[in-house]
Amino acid sequence: MIDAVATDSSTSSNDKPRRTRRTRMTGAERRQQLLEIGRTLFAAKGFEGTSVEEIAAKAGVSKPVVYEHFGGKEGLYAVVVDREMRRLLDMVTGSLTAGHPRELLEQAAFALLDYIEECTDGFRILVRDSPIPQSTGSFASLISDIATQVEDILGKEFKSRGFDPKLAPLYAQALVGMVALTGQWWLEVRRPKKSEVAAHLVNLAWHGLDGLEPKPRLIGHRKS
Repeated sequence: MIDAVATDSSTSSNDKPRRTRRTRMTGAERRQQLLEIGRTLFAAKGFEGTSVEEIAAKAGVSKPVVYEHFGGKEGLYAVVVDREMRRLLDMVTGSLTAGHPRELLEQAAFALLDYIEECTDGFRILVRDSPIPQSTGSFASLISDIATQVEDILGKEFKSRGFDPKLAPLYAQALVGMVALTGQWWLEVRRPKKSEVAAHLVNLAWHGLDGLEPKPRLIGHRKS
């Protein structure tokens, strides 16, 4: 356990200076504190702009404490990224509960926009390319994970409409990528309101799907 300083409000009859007592922070509590501080700093300054010294200072500990818990800045960053990726993926996959394909699209769009709104720091970290080769993932890999969930939905829809279900992965990547990039834009402008953004995303996606050609063709001169 690691000590944290607290002030004792009691005084002696001789009016001696107040004594300080130490409350103990468990290893798990200290680890969580460092994760929260690291998350805030990485979101604001990026990986390169954040130092171990700053993280330690914000936590009120020495640099060796950070190394003890995470092995350094790289280890802390990797854990922060992994936690955010799992949080977003859980929010998206957990939202897909409807039976109608259009409502499923709405739920997926809302889940991503909810994450951006509620976990803004986490999203800012995820959309940056990770500078760490051994990092547990990237935003691109996360988008692929989410697209895999959408694949199943599109595959069934394609099959019922007589389209080739083998093309579902391509369309899943396109749809999820569209929502993710729109989310990055909305993160900065925050207008129109979330429900309107979701409605317009689904409008484009759904009516685009509704009018799909079984065998789309190019009309320009370039054919390859």
